[in-house]
Amino acid sequence: MRMGQTAAAIGSLALLAACQNAGAPSASLSINSKQKPVQAVASIARTAQKCWFKSGDKNFSGIRMSNEVNSFSGRPRFLLVKRSDPNGLPLLVVQAEQKGDATSGSFTNIQTFGPLLQTSNGKRITDDVKRWSRGSGECKA
Repeated sequence: MRMGQTAAAIGSLALLAACQNAGAPSASLSINSKQKPVQAVASIARTAQKCWFKSGDKNFSGIRMSNEVNSFSGRPRFLLVKRSDPNGLPLLVVQAEQKGDATSGSFTNIQTFGPLLQTSNGKRITDDVKRWSRGSGECKA
């Protein structure tokens, strides 16, 4: 490759990277709560059901919720999956697990991850889960 072609290739890659990072949606979330894991996930799931699905929010059409609050893994969670492929890979996982010990104190860590967070709705989803994990039942679009 000639010097000019190399510079053009590097410039193109830099431009592509800049476009992909511009206004990049939110990534996964990890926050702590004083609620027990099952209580935290159940509360967030109820509010998500109300705000994302029962409200008819078009951002969540074609998606359904699958609750796994009574998980034997010690990580209660709920999943958002494609309505057309309910057994497929989840688009979003919201889970909680007990952390800490007698010395540091016990707390619940709530995490979100999945490709839905990389969409234009990613920031809204993380903002909703943060708000709901603090006990708010408020819906925002």
